[in-house]
Amino acid sequence: MAARKRTDQLTLKSPPPQPPPDVEQTPVAQFARKAYLDYSMYVILDRALPHIADGLKPVQRRIIYAMSELGLSATAKFKKSARTVGDVIGKFHPHGDSACYEAMVLLAQPFSMRYALIEGQGNWGSPDDPKSFAAMRYTESRLTRFAQTLLSELEQGTTEWGPNFDGTLREPRLLPSRLPHVLLNGASGIAVGMATDIPSHNVLEVVNACIELLDNPDANIAQITKHIKGPDFPTDAEIITPLAEIRDMYKTGNGSIRQRARWEIEDGDIVITALPFQVSGSKVQQQIAQQMNAKKLPMVEDIRDESDHENPTRIVLVPRSNRVDVEELMAHLFATTELERTYRVNMNMIGTDGRPRLFTLKELLLEWLDFRIDTVRRRLQHRYDQVNSRLHILDGYLIAYLNIDEVIKIIRREDEPKPVLMRRFKLSDPQAEAILELKLRYLNKLEEVQIRGEQSRLSEERTSLEKILGSKARLRKQTREELLRDAEEFGDRRRSPIVEREAAKALDATALIPSEPVTVVLSEKGWIRAGKGHDIDPNALQYRGGDAFLHAAHGRSNQLAVLLDSTGRTYALPAHELPSAKGHGEPLTAFLTPAPGATFTGVMMGDPNELWLLTTEDGYGFVARLEDLITDRKAGKTVVNVNEGATTLRPQRVFDVDRDRVAAATSEGKLLLFPVSELPQLARGKGVQTIKIHRTPIAPEKVVSTAVVPGDGTLVVHAGKRFTNLKPSDLESYVGKRAQRGLKLPRGFQNVTLIRVFADREPRTTSGELVM
Repeated sequence: MAARKRTDQLTLKSPPPQPPPDVEQTPVAQFARKAYLDYSMYVILDRALPHIADGLKPVQRRIIYAMSELGLSATAKFKKSARTVGDVIGKFHPHGDSACYEAMVLLAQPFSMRYALIEGQGNWGSPDDPKSFAAMRYTESRLTRFAQTLLSELEQGTTEWGPNFDGTLREPRLLPSRLPHVLLNGASGIAVGMATDIPSHNVLEVVNACIELLDNPDANIAQITKHIKGPDFPTDAEIITPLAEIRDMYKTGNGSIRQRARWEIEDGDIVITALPFQVSGSKVQQQIAQQMNAKKLPMVEDIRDESDHENPTRIVLVPRSNRVDVEELMAHLFATTELERTYRVNMNMIGTDGRPRLFTLKELLLEWLDFRIDTVRRRLQHRYDQVNSRLHILDGYLIAYLNIDEVIKIIRREDEPKPVLMRRFKLSDPQAEAILELKLRYLNKLEEVQIRGEQSRLSEERTSLEKILGSKARLRKQTREELLRDAEEFGDRRRSPIVEREAAKALDATALIPSEPVTVVLSEKGWIRAGKGHDIDPNALQYRGGDAFLHAAHGRSNQLAVLLDSTGRTYALPAHELPSAKGHGEPLTAFLTPAPGATFTGVMMGDPNELWLLTTEDGYGFVARLEDLITDRKAGKTVVNVNEGATTLRPQRVFDVDRDRVAAATSEGKLLLFPVSELPQLARGKGVQTIKIHRTPIAPEKVVSTAVVPGDGTLVVHAGKRFTNLKPSDLESYVGKRAQRGLKLPRGFQNVTLIRVFADREPRTTSGELVM
């Protein structure tokens, strides 16, 4: 045991094994942090964000450069896109060919780029489906004339070059853009921790803003936005964002832009002629058709697409009649479909210092102008060096021409004529090399004149370049003139007009439902259905076995059907959503969740301000407005406080509070009529006593039925299968005060099962309960 303890102690005290010397140990947290930061910077700098200088992401820049290396200028023949993609991924961009081709397609789609950089031949997608382009083996492409604003100064010492991914070739780090492409074509991308959404703009407006800043670097955002009114998308749809919001967006570098479709009236039809940027016409038609199928656009009869090559966007909406408020209809469609769209604006990009950040419009233009001025300076300096070098060579040529015989003798006699020429005529190494490379045919009599003429021209050019390079003001003026030339060559009219419009507002849901007469029928077992029209006889409908008609109400399809259950709770259902009366309907429990054991006693429909009589078996009741009975809860809400052992009776419509009378019949054969005005109007409660009843413990009396009788109405009293009509003159003897006992009905009709009104009033066609 002692030996085992000593062994355990030795084991615990032994040091951990040391890693091999070529293995680096790093804490997991530190390694993960570094790996994530490296990945983040790679995505930001090399994938997602454009550079302020040329407005391009690396893949776009490499596509444009590779096409220029293939000689695919605007005047060259088209070449297969697969050739371009192969060069891009094989020489400069070692990523997937499909991703590279998709980036190339985006540069060629005129509906995606405000100023396309690639001209395509074949299927390059459509505004309805931008990703429906053909495979790269079928399409052909070349650069557009506008792409020369990125490439024309590339070989003039204007940019830095670096090795490609495998070090075998060189590629430009940036393209020397003559125009601020980052604003002209915009950009969008999602990086790690930041995203960019830069809308496109108009060449003329952007150049004018640049000129403003060249002349007045302290110009404020109000002065700049006099030139740049707002974004200019590759579509004719209207920009409806207020100018104040656009100015704030440019002032902060982020915000949003709303664009709305353009439409016009043509022969009574609504014709949509332009859609917002990146909105599919077919998707808009689907959205409108869905609303039509759901009966949420009753004012639209038909929709059709008449777009063709001459009219790329022509969607026709046919109103149901000339009474349709077209402005209101279009405002609803703008609010509920992509006919109006909002675009985020986040002007995140990589600055000239290589760091990504958010730019305001003024900061962006000033930094790009600094880049452009520096590019012009480098180009002029490159040309200045070329002119000096050429003049130096021409000086050597002139010496050689004036001493041609001696030069020829040295060349023929010496094994190494170069150093001899340099010593004899005090030539530099480039001069001597140029003389030795000179062809004999240039040694004619006119050569001296040509040399001196070229020297004169180059000397003048050198003097001009020295003046520009030696003066910041002249350099800015040169930049200004070049911008104006490019604006004149590539400028065009604004495509997206900026218009002040009212905010779109969707129509109220009930306003979109067609207002048609309906009859809602409720059965004894709680099944409900609705039929078109008010001429339906509920008793003639078929019911399930053991079921029968209970109650019905007339109303409109855009109204709510309000139901009352035996516990005094009310519920509401849209009439247009109820099952058709052609079948047996559906149980109310499929739509609602009444209390266990509760049964439905009636249905009400009509204007929200209409009054209804609510009564109970134990002789209480009150008048309520229909609006107070409406609820959106599936479990309903308590309106009538019902005593234990009692239930509610069928609700009755009150037409005239001053003239109508309440008729109440009890199980003892008593009948009482009193004015409706004696009952209180409540939103909820128990109410007051309607008729006095005897509450004996053995066989308690209860109210069997109630009715609202107009002043000239006839009351029909049912006793089983027998019934009798009590005319107004007969009813006078039953008239009394509320809460009285009432009088006995005639013999044979004291076992009352139902009382109802045989009304001599005008037919009701819009609302109200069905008199049965």
